[in-house]
This record gives sequence, structure tokens and C-alpha cells, in this order.
Amino acid sequence: MEATFIILGVLAVGMGFLVFRSYLKMKHIKSVPESGKIKILTDQNFNNQVKIGLVLVDFWAAWCMPCKLMVPALNELAEDPETKAVIAKLNVDEQRATASKFGIRSIPTSILFKNGKEVDRLAGVKSADQLRRAIGKHIRGES
Repeated sequence: MEATFIILGVLAVGMGFLVFRSYLKMKHIKSVPESGKIKILTDQNFNNQVKIGLVLVDFWAAWCMPCKLMVPALNELAEDPETKAVIAKLNVDEQRATASKFGIRSIPTSILFKNGKEVDRLAGVKSADQLRRAIGKHIRGES
């Protein structure tokens, strides 16, 4: 019985160390500047911006470390002339009405809109290739 508690204690300390180390790494991630080609959405301009064509909207917050990890992938898509969708971002802390309207409960969440209608939703950090595949699927008309 005592050995079990010792083993559990060692495992708990080890897990705590790993979590703390990951936190320190995330805390020191340098911010990557956003591409000027990424559209910034607000509650006021949202409907106008997503009503025509394909638009990938990243729902994010400034305090969210995983959201910061998405910036390079979004930049890559926005800067790629082959991307057949507009890349946009909406800050959920500043634009609460739109975030609430789409039931955003965790961030980052990316929603792909086609002519104003939600056609795909991706939760969590995604690579540029994962986002590109989601966009491509809807260009080809797959569901």
C-alpha cells in the first residue's frame, strides 16, 4: 500500500513538472506579426465580409496561447496566392455578439463560410495544410 502511494506521488510530481515546463515554454513564445492580408472582423462588418465566396474565420483571443500558435498557419494561407478563400480573424473578447451567435465555446476555433453559411468548423490548433484541405474540400463541392 505504501509503495502505491510513493509511486503515485512520484507520478504526480513528474506530471506537475511537465505541465510547469510546458507553461514556461508557452509563456515565452514570441508573437508573430499578422499578415496585412488577414481581414479583421467585427460584430458590425461580419455579415458583409462572409456573405460572398469562401471565408475562413479564426475566432481567437489575445490571452490565448494556442491562438498565437495559429498565426503562422493563417499568415501562410493569407499570403499564398493559391488560397481560394479569404482569411479573417474575430477577437471573441471584443466581438462577443458574433462569437455568441456561432456558439464559440473554445478557442481557437476556425469556421469556414461559403456564401454566408457555415460549411465547416475546426476546433483547436490546425496547421496550414489542415486548413488548406478544409478549404479545398469545399471548393471541390465535397461535404
